[in-house]
Amino acid sequence: MELSNEKDIDNLCRAVLSLENEDECRKFFEDVLTPKEISDIAQRLKAAYMLKDGRSYLEVSLETGMSTATISRVSKALERGKGYKLVIDRIK
Repeated sequence: MELSNEKDIDNLCRAVLSLENEDECRKFFEDVLTPKEISDIAQRLKAAYMLKDGRSYLEVSLETGMSTATISRVSKALERGKGYKLVIDRIK
C-alpha cells in the first residue's frame, strides 16, 4: 500500500508504540478514531483470529455480522500480509 505521507504514518506508529497499557491505548483510540472505526478494526482482528483457527467465511460472518467481502479482504491480508500474523502470534 502506498501511503501519502510516510512521515505522518511513522509518527502515528511511534505514538501507538509509546502507549504503555490497554487503558492508554483505549484512550488514544477514543480520541483519534470514531466508535465505529474502533469497532470495525476490532471486528477485523476477531475475523483474522477466527480464520486462522480454520473457521469458514460463513461462520465468521454469522458471528461478527461482517460482510463476506470484508472477510475476504481480511483473509487475503492474513495470507499475504504480515501484520495480522505478527499480532496474533504475539497475543496468543
